[in-house]
Amino acid sequence: MNEEARPDLWDPLRRFTPARVGLGRSGGALPVRPLLEFQLAHAQARDAVHLPVDFRSVREAAAGLPLTEVRSSAPDRTTYLRRPDLGRRVHPDDLPLLPEPVGHELVLVVADGLSATAVHRHAAPLLAQLRPRLAAFGGLSVVLASQARVAIGDEIGERVGARLVMVLIGERPGLSAADSLGVYLTYAPRVGRRDSERNCLSNIHPPTGLGYEAAARALASLMTRSLRLGLSGVALREEDEPPAVGPAP
Repeated sequence: MNEEARPDLWDPLRRFTPARVGLGRSGGALPVRPLLEFQLAHAQARDAVHLPVDFRSVREAAAGLPLTEVRSSAPDRTTYLRRPDLGRRVHPDDLPLLPEPVGHELVLVVADGLSATAVHRHAAPLLAQLRPRLAAFGGLSVVLASQARVAIGDEIGERVGARLVMVLIGERPGLSAADSLGVYLTYAPRVGRRDSERNCLSNIHPPTGLGYEAAARALASLMTRSLRLGLSGVALREEDEPPAVGPAP
């Protein structure tokens, strides 16, 4: 049978996953198309890591909310990648820029993390879905953090006296998605919090990942229960069914 006429037995599986399955071969190598697709995905992942973050769309989505911009202690991208610890702390010169500790209920931090691409594409539309739900939480402040890791939210939340910190951050890019956004919730944030003391909602990148409305609904539920029970992380059990992955409504 001619190779081009042979039915592709892997095609039904590809409809349900972006993973690279049944790529075939050309002699001892990959066929040209999957090889080029792999090289493109690798380039997109590298670009996502090294692209400077632009918070313009997030500023527009946060219009009307108290907003501050800070840097981490990592002076450049190379240092940021080599010294994760520096990305977890606010630059000393920027600490005075943070809001005064007036008992905020919630502080929302938007950080570039390891994918500025994720922030550019998904942070603003997710924030637009979150804002109506956040109206029930008093004293909301927004902080934009560049060259930042998840734990920078601990220091920010502690400094402003927030009961809860929510960090929207670009996740480590892979070869299936270079623009995945993650959200981390930590109750009573303070420097030194462990990852087990956070709740994470990841894989936000419609249309193939979690949609904005479903993510906002799940986050509002987590925030409500976290503040009511006074805890987060592994101690906060998931009461609701996990939201379905798919296109946003």
